[in-house]
Amino acid sequence: MTTGRTEKDRASSSLQPFPTGHVHAMRELHRIVASSAELDVLLKAILDKWIEVLEPAQAATLLLYRAGAERLTVGCAVGYEADALRQLSLRVGESMAGQAFHTGQAALYATPQQVATALADLSPHNRACLQRAMPSFSQPHSAVCVPLICAETKIGILVVENWRGDAQFSSAHLELAQALADLTAVALERGRLAQEVKQARAAVGQTNGLQGYIISALSHEMRTPLATIKGYATALLLDEITWDAQTQAEYLNVIVEESDRLSDIIADLLESSMIDAGLMYIERQPTRLDRLAQEVVEDVSRRPHQHRFLLHFPPDLPIIDADPSRLRRVLLNLVDNAVKYSPNGGLVVIRAEVSGDECVVSVADQGQGIAPEHLNRLFDRFFRVKFAAGQHVAGSGLGLPIARNIVEAHGGRIWAVSKLGEGSTFYFTLPLGGPSREAAAEE
Repeated sequence: MTTGRTEKDRASSSLQPFPTGHVHAMRELHRIVASSAELDVLLKAILDKWIEVLEPAQAATLLLYRAGAERLTVGCAVGYEADALRQLSLRVGESMAGQAFHTGQAALYATPQQVATALADLSPHNRACLQRAMPSFSQPHSAVCVPLICAETKIGILVVENWRGDAQFSSAHLELAQALADLTAVALERGRLAQEVKQARAAVGQTNGLQGYIISALSHEMRTPLATIKGYATALLLDEITWDAQTQAEYLNVIVEESDRLSDIIADLLESSMIDAGLMYIERQPTRLDRLAQEVVEDVSRRPHQHRFLLHFPPDLPIIDADPSRLRRVLLNLVDNAVKYSPNGGLVVIRAEVSGDECVVSVADQGQGIAPEHLNRLFDRFFRVKFAAGQHVAGSGLGLPIARNIVEAHGGRIWAVSKLGEGSTFYFTLPLGGPSREAAAEE
């Protein structure tokens, strides 16, 4: 045990009796530790009880160890000017508290001289904090410092001080403080765990709230095409009305379009679920990007719209080792977005070029563009850009996040460049290394 006193002083002081009522106080401390109070309320009650038990005490501070910074900072204090003391930050080994924490043993500083010696290495900043926290006094008259250890890990230190009066701490107080320290360490750890559980529950609550929002939003998105399909199919089946061939074709086209829309939402949900579950596997094989892009354009072109498509792929574009079905999904999502967010038609340009050891693919539209503050959120799940009041763009909000996951799984990058009123361009890269590139190099 480290102490600022001589063996003779300790022998004489050890004859002093424990403070009156300490047994009852320890029972009270047990009751406080067993309570379900919030951590800050719990620590305040514990410090109040320490001051009551250790009769000369007039102030108490609980310092918590911050492992990354190797510092002791104030977790709770009683008897001080709180705002001033919160600025205190002790190095391990600094001052009374830092020294006791470093050794892991309780320490008694029974006289002003012993306290002054222990405070000699206090930094100017910390000394000023201490003086602001107790402005009427220059330093404590006596003090007890007790490390708080739980499961052989030092988590903090408790300092009890006497600032005025003739009474001083003795070795009897030190022994009692050590007994109280074990209870305090248990309370601190229990309170910390309870706080973590509370935060975890709050996170679960937020997740449940997000899931509720997702279910609500996607239910709406799925009900809309279903209602449209049912409405037009029901109209075609009416016995009392004979539809001409052109009207029948228009109605059937709407049914096909809405069926594709519903299929896309379901596919996005399934793909996103596989990504979340870690079940998305990339099966690389030699892939021609120009053919994939042509297939995507042919697929999208079957839908009624006013857009034109231009593909620009250089004839010497190398074959990519990639998962063709996954890359087709990326291109389909980007082209589909280009069509959705340029409702007045226009040109959609899909191009690719080699840049260093990467292939850069882009999809550009002539739509409304995206505000700068939205660009960094485009690849967040369920985020969709909002435009003029009343304008709703259908979709799951999962297309771009899925595209990002697929591109990154291939070792590439994806981003967007846009300006309001001038359209948007989405880029993604794919690495060129692999068996196909090596085979081409050999040829």
